[in-house]
Amino acid sequence: MTGESDLQKLLSGMRPELNPGRYVFTTVEGGVPSGVTPVVTVAEQEGLTVVAPLEEADAAGMAYDYVAGWITLRVHSALEAVGLTAAVSRELADAGLSCNVVAGFHHDHLFVRHEHADRAVAVLEGLAERSA
Repeated sequence: MTGESDLQKLLSGMRPELNPGRYVFTTVEGGVPSGVTPVVTVAEQEGLTVVAPLEEADAAGMAYDYVAGWITLRVHSALEAVGLTAAVSRELADAGLSCNVVAGFHHDHLFVRHEHADRAVAVLEGLAERSA
């Protein structure tokens, strides 16, 4: 199941999709609280970073200060592909939008401020159209 590694094909075929809901970045020591289903976890020395639905984090009493929209790039990118993260990050940065990128096995996932998520998708769709 090799993903695409050609940057032109990755950009033109990325099909950014905004997932429903709001997501938060938080950290826990020990395990993930009951009732919280993370969409991403990262083990760090300081604790386990958890990206989870806002409603679940609220119900578990988890502290956070960043509420994000979750965009999935629907192109199957190869893990060794060069340039996709840089191109997407640069395009969003040029539009004044921050993003946090997570690579999954099949797709890349971007977390942007929730209130800017629709704008970020539009910016990425413009990049895809220009890359076709």
